[in-house]
Amino acid sequence: MSSSKSQLGSLGIQAPVLNPQIVHVSATTCNDMSLFKDLLREYRKLDDTVTMRLNRANAVMRDRAREQSGRSGQGTVQDQACSYLWQELMANWSRRTQLVQYCVDVVDKSLQDKKDIVQNDASSPAEQRKAQAEMYTDQVKRTQIHRELTVEAIVRKRSVDAFRSRCRYFEPPATDEEGRKMWFE
Repeated sequence: MSSSKSQLGSLGIQAPVLNPQIVHVSATTCNDMSLFKDLLREYRKLDDTVTMRLNRANAVMRDRAREQSGRSGQGTVQDQACSYLWQELMANWSRRTQLVQYCVDVVDKSLQDKKDIVQNDASSPAEQRKAQAEMYTDQVKRTQIHRELTVEAIVRKRSVDAFRSRCRYFEPPATDEEGRKMWFE
């Protein structure tokens, strides 16, 4: 199959995106909860397919080992597949954490700006009422975004459990402090 054709079937789901889309996140992204959740859903697709990706990575690494040495080195093939997918998971988790933290900061700043307007005696009563109403909206957004942190912890735990069941002898590298913390919890 040439690289210019789309991958079909489960391979299309399992394979990493060859041309990843660069998403520019702004305050608008954080204020549009549908867009924010859609973006997180896209980022979480890797976690949803961790078992399939491990199967695929094992097959790819096994094929590479056969091509290079003419025989299969089962232990090292699985280690390579596990290491490759772990790096992919960690990078993806980092991007999601940055997205959620950025949006928490955006909504917190917006909330603080509105509080300042409400507490400012120089603001007109109409401005204060409008800011008070917008504060409620921002508080709801803030709660929803913080809930995503809870969802994130659940998704990561599930992915680590699936990963452990397939990569029993894998340990994150000593240089990967965050990964080791999650692994040994």
